[in-house]
Amino acid sequence: MEMRVLVVVVTVLSLSATSSSAIATSSSSYLRLRSPNDTLCAQLILPAGYPCTEHKIQTKDGYLLGLQRVSSQVKNLRIQRGPPVLLLHGFFMAGDAWFLDSPQQSLGFILADQGFDVWVGNVRGTFWSHGHISLSEKDKAFWDWSWEDMAMYDLAEMVHCINSVTDTKVFVVGHSQGTIMSLAALTQPNVAAMVKAAALLAPISYLDHITATLVLRMVSVHLDQMILAMGIHQLNFRSDILLNLLDSLCDSGVDCVDWLTSITGKNCCFNDSRVDFYFNYEPHPSSAKNLRHYFQMIRKGTFSQYDYGVFENLKIYGQLKPPAFELSQIPKSLPLWMAYGGKDALADVTDLQHTLANLESKPELLYLENYGHLDFLLSTKANEDIFSNMIGFFRSFGKSDTL
Repeated sequence: MEMRVLVVVVTVLSLSATSSSAIATSSSSYLRLRSPNDTLCAQLILPAGYPCTEHKIQTKDGYLLGLQRVSSQVKNLRIQRGPPVLLLHGFFMAGDAWFLDSPQQSLGFILADQGFDVWVGNVRGTFWSHGHISLSEKDKAFWDWSWEDMAMYDLAEMVHCINSVTDTKVFVVGHSQGTIMSLAALTQPNVAAMVKAAALLAPISYLDHITATLVLRMVSVHLDQMILAMGIHQLNFRSDILLNLLDSLCDSGVDCVDWLTSITGKNCCFNDSRVDFYFNYEPHPSSAKNLRHYFQMIRKGTFSQYDYGVFENLKIYGQLKPPAFELSQIPKSLPLWMAYGGKDALADVTDLQHTLANLESKPELLYLENYGHLDFLLSTKANEDIFSNMIGFFRSFGKSDTL
């Protein structure tokens, strides 16, 4: 535990260092595209032999997001492009998360080979998105958002864009943060009307029963409040300081797979040998406000908008507490599919039962006793254990509806 606490402390110091304006001006900044060819398509998808095009969209609050559109390898194309599927990644991740293993193991490739029209989402602040129409990454205001804003603005704009291009309703697939975004957004009738069905991997909404030891330790010491009190608004874990620290820890006998376990739970089928490769792409930046919103939920047991404190809540919401997202507002007619695991320390079974109790619909459920949080994304057996079941769920609806 002492080593883990050391990591947390050095993380805070590292974040403090990366909050300076030097980040925005450095030529090696992780937040800036280094060249026109340094795109998600060019990095991971085209080299695997899959057609991929880059798209840029603008949210109503001015953020510029990257979307990638992926289809099957030419040799496998036997049918016209199928129904659109939007992939929504987790916290501190981006769209590359769906392509980190082989084409036979990565959901992005698997869906393309199954004939789906795959669209890859990248939320604000991540490397594959492209800033803001007026704000710089060095501005405090640029980082003034949480998963709530990603649900109401980013996800909504992605779905709208895909519907505009394809003229059909979209299947939504989320992992972790992508699921809480989906559940919040689908309470909004204008978003739900554009979605055919949603598949949620390691779904989260309520978080008060998580068992992740390192996360609970950070919550108990109020790390989120410490970070914001220090004037830190950007969480960039790819700073040189922290990368060097993690490298030295991993090389000196600290089991970095075990370190991940303390955050996600024990992953049964995670490919340990590829951890170094995964860290070439993950983690992506996020905001300190986003972290604090999650920690608020863990402490309070709520699925609500961001809590600004009593006086600010009165000014912003007109009430003492932030409004809850009412899961009962998700249309009963909207099909939901959820896969969850017995070893998941973040998407706890008790919390999932709380979510299910508040839904009007009865989602299709897939339970895997030995699966942890990352297994639902990176298990070497995920295609057999999870993805084939999910694709069968999508196939049961036939062709997508035209809007």
